[in-house]
Amino acid sequence: MSESKQPFTDYATKAGEPFKMSRYVWPGLSVLTIGVLAACLWSQSVQQERDLAALRNQLAQKSNQLTAAQADTAGLQQQMAGMQANFADLEKEKEQAVQSAKGLEQEMRTDLESKDVTISKLQGKLTVNILDRIMFDSGEAELKPDGQAVMLKIAAFLAEHPELKIHVIGHTDNVPIRGNARARFATNWELSAARALAAVRFLTERAGVDPRRLGAVGYGEFRPVADNSTPEGRARNRRIAITILPDELAAADTVATNAPAVTPPPAGPGTNMVEPVAK
Repeated sequence: MSESKQPFTDYATKAGEPFKMSRYVWPGLSVLTIGVLAACLWSQSVQQERDLAALRNQLAQKSNQLTAAQADTAGLQQQMAGMQANFADLEKEKEQAVQSAKGLEQEMRTDLESKDVTISKLQGKLTVNILDRIMFDSGEAELKPDGQAVMLKIAAFLAEHPELKIHVIGHTDNVPIRGNARARFATNWELSAARALAAVRFLTERAGVDPRRLGAVGYGEFRPVADNSTPEGRARNRRIAITILPDELAAADTVATNAPAVTPPPAGPGTNMVEPVAK
């Protein structure tokens, strides 16, 4: 019998070569590996696209926020510029007011000051003190001609400075009301208030001053500037004080003095506040 043959293995050999698995298996594995790698790469690419889209969205939001912040900054800068301009205007107005007040004080000192009329300035208030002997007769509240002349001069100054307000304040000495005057004025408070009101009425009714710029106050004997124990001191205390002040100080109704405080008797009424009367 001839050399036996291996029918089951002969097909796998050629020219005496042994059987090789790589010829059939590795190509399949390579295709599978490539597919897996491709899937991984695709998944990574999709995730990267998502991450990139998220970053773009965040960038857009930050850009919008930056734009809004820049707009806010520009608005604040405009507001600051406006405030600085307003501040500069206020400083200019303040300086003009100071210069105007200095000019008014100098004019009034030149035209009004005398032995019976003195002018003082304290805490922003310009005060004209007029002794009662040129304003009123003893125990009376009717303006004398000399007092009217002083009031007309003051009204002329006020006409040039419409931004100013004035308080007319009546003061007396500590001598009680006597004689016929007692029938009209129970105490020095009533007399001082009546004199202040008489000056205010003259300024509004005869000199044409706007009554909204005026106020009348009576302090009686309780704001002395001199010693009431001497005739000279009592003469100084009997006075009309005209306080000229800007709007921001118009609410104050006192005259600054260096005199010590005097306490009124317990039974006395409070300070009389009298509003101006206009036709």
